[in-house]
Amino acid sequence: MAPRYGGVPLGIGAPEVRCQAMMSAMLRHEFDFEAPHSAARLWAILHDYDRWTEWSTMVDRVDVLWPGDADHNGRLRRVFYRLPDGQTGSSLELVTEAVANQGHTYTMISRDGNDHVGHVRLEPLGPDRTVVHFDEEADLDPGVYAFINRHNEAHLRAASDYLTAHPDYRPDLA
Repeated sequence: MAPRYGGVPLGIGAPEVRCQAMMSAMLRHEFDFEAPHSAARLWAILHDYDRWTEWSTMVDRVDVLWPGDADHNGRLRRVFYRLPDGQTGSSLELVTEAVANQGHTYTMISRDGNDHVGHVRLEPLGPDRTVVHFDEEADLDPGVYAFINRHNEAHLRAASDYLTAHPDYRPDLA
């Protein structure tokens, strides 16, 4: 018989993982907006880490620690960002399930195993219209998570605004 927690089967081989998930209050944030750009241009700017500081006010820099494949699968990046108190924070993020011009999953890897998983999905509506879908789950203080959510939304909108202000950025992908 499989181990149980409160009468619920925990699964074989990893009861501590299932148990931890059951006892935590995971927060979820979902966000969608329509961008007046092709999915290909949005994909390009979202993966052009050298330019993130040009359009994302919170980001100080992004270091690519491992490039991953051509679609960015397996890419390991460290994002340095500004905190409200003026200090710099960082997150170690692994990009997976990446499909060019369609979306990717990222995992913010934490020291204590409390990893956060998010998805960015691009849904083309026409030649220069794309819905950007974002979702993320995290086990954090709700106030801290609200701050992060505001900046995640601003980050994605800023990418679209950058493309609007810079029609010369990857016009071949329009």
